[in-house]
Amino acid sequence: MANERQRAPLWRDGWYRHARRVDSPNFGKRPAHAHIDLVVVHSISLPPGEHGTGDIERLFTNQLDWDAHPYFDAIRGMEVSSHFVIARDGAITQYVSCDARAWHAGRSHYRGRDNCNDDSIGIELEGLEGDRFTDAQYDALAALSRDLAAHYPIRFMAGHEHVAPGRKNDPGAGFEWRRMRNNLFDLGWWFPLVN
Repeated sequence: MANERQRAPLWRDGWYRHARRVDSPNFGKRPAHAHIDLVVVHSISLPPGEHGTGDIERLFTNQLDWDAHPYFDAIRGMEVSSHFVIARDGAITQYVSCDARAWHAGRSHYRGRDNCNDDSIGIELEGLEGDRFTDAQYDALAALSRDLAAHYPIRFMAGHEHVAPGRKNDPGAGFEWRRMRNNLFDLGWWFPLVN
C-alpha cells in the first residue's frame, strides 16, 4: 500500500496528492489564455483570531452558519474559495483544482494584468493578518510551492495585499517574505520587495 502511494502521481487533474480534498462549489473555468504563473498568499481565521474552528471549511463550501458569530454578519452571503488552506499545524486542504479558477483574489492587478484569479493559485494560511505564522506553515508552503513549480509555470509569489493594495492587507506584516524568498531562491521566482 505504501509503495502504491509513492507511485501515485503528484498531481491529478489539478488535485495535489499531499492535500486533503474538500470540494468547494465556488470556482469557475480559467480563461483559455490563462498562464498560471502566480501564487497569491492570503491569511484567514474564522472567527478572526480563532484557529481550528472548521469555519474556514464551512465558508469555502457554502455551509457557514451566518448567525453563529457576530463577525459573520460582515461576510454574510459571500461565496469565496481558495485552492489551498494551510492550517497552523501545516496540514494542507485543497478546495479547488489548480486547473480551475478559485475565487480568492477579487478585484486585483499584478505583473501588468488584472483579474489575478484567472492565472494564479490561491493559498490561505490559517492566521490573522499581521500576526505571525508557524514554522509548520512555512515548511508546508515551501513544499507545496516546490511541487507547484514542478507542474505549473509559476514565476511569482505575492500577497493579497500586493495584488489588491488598499483593499486587502493580508497576509500582513507577520508574514516573513525574506524567509520564503530564501527557502525558494533556487526556483528563480519574483517576490515582493523585502527589507
